[in-house]
Amino acid sequence: MGRAFEYRKATKMKRWGNMARVFTKLGKQITIAVRESGPDADTNPRLRVLMQQAKKENMPKDNVERAIKKATSRDEADYKEMVYEGYGPHGIAIVVETATDNPTRTVANIRSYLNRHGGSLGTSGSLEFLFDHKSVFHIAKKEGVELDDLELELIDFGVDELVEDEDEIVLYGEYTSYSAIQKYLEEHGYEITTAEFERIPNDLKHLTEEQRASIHKLLEKIEDDDDVQNVFHNMAEED
Repeated sequence: MGRAFEYRKATKMKRWGNMARVFTKLGKQITIAVRESGPDADTNPRLRVLMQQAKKENMPKDNVERAIKKATSRDEADYKEMVYEGYGPHGIAIVVETATDNPTRTVANIRSYLNRHGGSLGTSGSLEFLFDHKSVFHIAKKEGVELDDLELELIDFGVDELVEDEDEIVLYGEYTSYSAIQKYLEEHGYEITTAEFERIPNDLKHLTEEQRASIHKLLEKIEDDDDVQNVFHNMAEED
């Protein structure tokens, strides 16, 4: 299995294990998707995938409708997707993706978390060279389809890694190939259970067990912030 998949298996975020946070994250993503391309899932590919994902996560229909309504309401504050980059202790690079209605509050919080744990906030784009930005699709297995054949088909659409993970297939592709990959999968009858963007580190930094524990405390603090959507880092989970 490739580097992207192994990294993902080792660093799966705890916030997705908490149902309330899953709903909060999906709700914000739905609101943003509707504001960008409208409330009709038939003409909004990103919303279409998010609706499927919400269904998989057993997100109540009322929550979904509330997120859509929020996007179309003039009285609601607008969410902005902001990315913050910095270093934690021991030189660990950290990228934080947020969806916030108050960037001033959010950047102050992220800076505070980093400073209190011996890190520092960097400038925008300063850590881009350390990570590959990938489109990641999870699809249900399809009877009669060989993985090798599917991989050959999808190479032309920007997919560079395909692996089996229990009862599903995980596809990794270029960030800019998201729409092309989604279109192929939908046109060929594949069920997309989730579709996200992930930042895969080019090189992992190895720390001692004690050092890793200090990083985990910082990551947990960041992940607990309601404005935070995703956190990525380049720390190896084991020696």
